[in-house]
Amino acid sequence: MTATALLSGGKDSLYSAYLAETQARPVGELLTLHPSDPESMLYHTPNLDLVALQARSWGKPHRAVAIEGNGEAAEEAALEAALAGSRGWVIAGAIASSYQWSRLQRVCYTLGRPLYTPLWGKDPARVVREEIAAGLDIRLAHLAAEPLTPELAGRRLDLALLAELERRSRTVRPLHVAGEGGEYESLVVDAPFFRERIVWDRAEVHERGGVTRWRPVGARLAPRSAETGPAQT
Repeated sequence: MTATALLSGGKDSLYSAYLAETQARPVGELLTLHPSDPESMLYHTPNLDLVALQARSWGKPHRAVAIEGNGEAAEEAALEAALAGSRGWVIAGAIASSYQWSRLQRVCYTLGRPLYTPLWGKDPARVVREEIAAGLDIRLAHLAAEPLTPELAGRRLDLALLAELERRSRTVRPLHVAGEGGEYESLVVDAPFFRERIVWDRAEVHERGGVTRWRPVGARLAPRSAETGPAQT
């Protein structure tokens, strides 16, 4: 029986889906929920349209579901409806958000589907180090915490940047270095299990109300050896 992996395009959901595959839970479908509210507390919202490129590169079926209406009830109902037509494990990338985990658990319990969250309760710095060691090319796509200044938008999350986030957490203001509290969101543009990487022509950076968002423009799949657009290293 195959699993449904909830995929947002970010590092934790993708890494959790990969871990499920290595732990005898083959992923048969990648599912992305598109909330109407860009400030959704339950779902990741930046760059959701690029998840289809990740799925194609991984060779996995992908289903995108638009959520009609705002608020917790509408978002939870949409998840239940999206998961109701299949069986097996539901894979999610939650690390420490009890808000997210409790709602996922409630929906899965209602549907009689087991929930698998392989990162749950792990030390956040350890999670990020594991994701980097696994070869994920992770970019910071949404910054919403005081220590995370706009020049970090689009930066690759490597060990050096993780050390910088830890330093800022100690010296500026505490933050969850894996971004679980909404401090940042990410986009994975390459992984060892992808056939091709995501490249782009240029990137837009938007700053508003203390929040910085980074968006690749002209994103597409390309062989790793191909020429890529600006600022992609």
